Amino acid sequence: MLKKILTSCALCLSVAAVSAQHNDDPVVMTVGGESVTRSEFEYNFNKNNTDAVVDKKTVSEYADLFAVYKMKVRAALDAKMDTITSFQKEFRHYRDLQIRPLLVPEVVVEQQCKDYYDGMLQALGGKDLIRPAHILVLVPQNADAKVQEEKRLLADSIYNALLQGAAFEELAHTLSDDVQTGKNGGALPWVGPGNTLKEFEDVAYALQAGQMSKPFLSPVGYHIVKMLERKQLEPFDTLHPQIHRFMERRGVYERLATDALDSIVKKYDGQYTADQILDMETERLCAANSELKYLVKEYHDGLLLYELCSTHIWEPAKADTVGLEQYFKANRKDYAWDTPHFSGMLYYCKDKADVKLVKKMLKKQKDDSKWIGMVREQFNKDSVTVRMDKRLFAKGDNSNVDAVVFKVKGKDAKPLDGFPYIGHVGKVLKKGPAKWTEVGAKVVQDYQKAQEDKYVDGLRKKYPVVIFEEVLSTVNNH
Repeated sequence: MLKKILTSCALCLSVAAVSAQHNDDPVVMTVGGESVTRSEFEYNFNKNNTDAVVDKKTVSEYADLFAVYKMKVRAALDAKMDTITSFQKEFRHYRDLQIRPLLVPEVVVEQQCKDYYDGMLQALGGKDLIRPAHILVLVPQNADAKVQEEKRLLADSIYNALLQGAAFEELAHTLSDDVQTGKNGGALPWVGPGNTLKEFEDVAYALQAGQMSKPFLSPVGYHIVKMLERKQLEPFDTLHPQIHRFMERRGVYERLATDALDSIVKKYDGQYTADQILDMETERLCAANSELKYLVKEYHDGLLLYELCSTHIWEPAKADTVGLEQYFKANRKDYAWDTPHFSGMLYYCKDKADVKLVKKMLKKQKDDSKWIGMVREQFNKDSVTVRMDKRLFAKGDNSNVDAVVFKVKGKDAKPLDGFPYIGHVGKVLKKGPAKWTEVGAKVVQDYQKAQEDKYVDGLRKKYPVVIFEEVLSTVNNH
C-alpha cells in the first residue's frame, strides 16, 4: 500500500494545486507535485470498478493503485516516450477513432439514416417484406432433355412427400441443392422486391404465411417455396438503431468524417494539415466534454504506460536468463507440485529400430532444447519418419505418457496412424521442476512482477505521492 503523506512539512505544492482544492473540482492527490483532480480520479475509478469487475476496489485501495499508475506515466513523460514516432502514430489512431465521428453534425448522421430508410420504403413499393424457405433441385445450365426430366421428377417426388406429411425443414436439410439455406431448414433471410430471381419472387409473393407452392422452374432449377412470414416495414424509429449500426459497418460515417475533415482543411486554405486540424479539434471538443477529455487522456497515458513497462521492465526481465535462473532458485518452493511430471520427449517412429536410435542419440545431448532439431536433421531430413511431442507432462495429462512413462494400470499406449512404435526420453520429476525453463512462462511472469515492484519502489522516491483524505472521502459523494 502507498504511504499517505499528510503533513504539510513534507509537501511542496504548487499554487494551482492549492487553489484547485477550493473549486468544484478539488485535487485528490499529487504525484511528484502534479495534481490529480477529483473528476479525473472518479472517471477512472468508476470505469474500472463496474459490477462486471471481479476484484472490485474500495476508493482508498484504488487511490493507491492509481497513484502508481500516475507515477509510471510521469516516468514515461520524463523519458520523452511521448515523442517516439510509433507512440504518436498509435495514440493518434485511437484518439481519432473518437474524434473523427464528432466532426460530423448529428443532423447529417440522422439524415443519412432517414434517406436509407426512405430508400427501403421506395424499393418495397407498398409490398411486404417476406421470409420464405425453399427446397432447390439444381438443373445444370447445359443439362440435356433427359437430365431436365429427371430433375423435374425429383422435384415432383419431393413435393408429393411434403403433401403426405414429410417435414419441410428435414427435406430441405437433406435434399436441397442450396446447401447454405438447407442447414437452416431452407429458410432465407427477409427479402423484398428485386432481391431474388423474378420467377422466385412472383411465386413467393403470391403465398400467404404457412402456404407452400408447387414445384416451379427458375434459371437455376426447380424450387418448392414455403412462406414462413410476411410483414410491413417497421417504422423508422423502430429500425433506427439497426440502420445506424448498418451504416457504421458499411463505413458511411467514416466517409462523412473524412469529408468533414477535408472541408475544415479547405476552410483554413491549407494553413493546417489534417493531423493539425484533428489536434485542434481534440482540444476544442475535450474542453467542452470532460468524459471525452478523460477518455482521450486514458488512451494517451495507457499507451505510455505500456511503452514504459515494455521497454524498462517486461522485455529486459524476459531476456535476463541469469536473473530468471537466480529468481527460480531463490523461489523454488513456489513451483513445487503434488503430481509427478515427466520432462522430456514422447516420440513415434515408423521403423522399430529407430526407437532405440533416437533415444541413444538424444541421451548424449544434455541440452534438450536441441533435441527436436537433431531428430529433424538425422531422421526427418528427406521424409518424416519420427513424430515428436516434447514438453512437460503432468501425470494424467497424456494417456500415452501415463502408459509408457508412469506405467499407470489400465492405460494402454495408442500409437499414431503410420507411426506404430513409441519411445520416450527424459526424466520423471516428483517434487518440482529441475530448471526454470520447465515452468518458464510462470517464472518469467513472476520475475517480471518482482522487477516491476522494484522499479516502482524507485519511482516512489522520485515522485512522492500526497493523498488528500478529506477530498478522497467525497469521491462519488458530492
